[in-house]
Amino acid sequence: MPKLKNSFLPICFFSALLFFANLSKAQQEIKPSFTFKTIVIDAGHGGKDPGAHGDYSFEKNVTLAIAKKVQALAKKKIDNIKTIMTRNTDEFIELNQRSEIANKNNANLFISIHCNSSPEGTKKIANKEKGVLLLVYGYHRKEEQMEALRENASIYIEKDYQAKYAGYTENDPSSLIILNTMMAKYRKQSVLFGELLNEEFTQNNGRNSRGVKEQGVLVLAHSGMPAVLIETGYINNPEEEKYLNSEDGQDEIAKSIINAIIAYRAKITTK
Repeated sequence: MPKLKNSFLPICFFSALLFFANLSKAQQEIKPSFTFKTIVIDAGHGGKDPGAHGDYSFEKNVTLAIAKKVQALAKKKIDNIKTIMTRNTDEFIELNQRSEIANKNNANLFISIHCNSSPEGTKKIANKEKGVLLLVYGYHRKEEQMEALRENASIYIEKDYQAKYAGYTENDPSSLIILNTMMAKYRKQSVLFGELLNEEFTQNNGRNSRGVKEQGVLVLAHSGMPAVLIETGYINNPEEEKYLNSEDGQDEIAKSIINAIIAYRAKITTK
């Protein structure tokens, strides 16, 4: 019995490697059929949740205005793309429902739009914070995202995964390898999209930026796809509040997001 028990792990590991090799081969075969076709645009806060505020405006209204501009511009600038809004009006949507909308629609990208705020609120002080911040889900909290991938495994592996990968079960070590690989891939793609956004905001728009950061943001916790939360600016900074509420400012932010989506789509569909 001891010999049999000790030999189990190497056999299991070899089986997992063989399974993963077959998966990789199958993925290579279907790779050309991948299409980037669905984006979920999430306007942060809403309804009874106003979010941050400035001297005269609330985050929930700014994010919705920008989200609508992103959707409208996507329809004009990006061919064969489907855009889905988590909300179109001033309504309260729970955080878990937002990622659920993205999961149910098999989204290829989840974009959550927000406004930042610094601790001093609207108090007038010199050198107030300004600029954008791009957030991806913290890898140190991967178990929450792993659960989302596990729940949606049949969607994100392949529709006919049961026929292709006979014996796939959640408890199989091979399945864990698949889920870990998927999560690593989505994290890498989230960071890529965040970096493209950062490039647009800083190099093309001249905005200040705090860069791409990892954070345990709840709205991204259960997204089974690449996802980025965009802090578009500090609404409690009078200069930024004016920019965030202006047509020109919102148009500029929307254009930057669309340009980043176009660049991101080109990169992930040609690799």
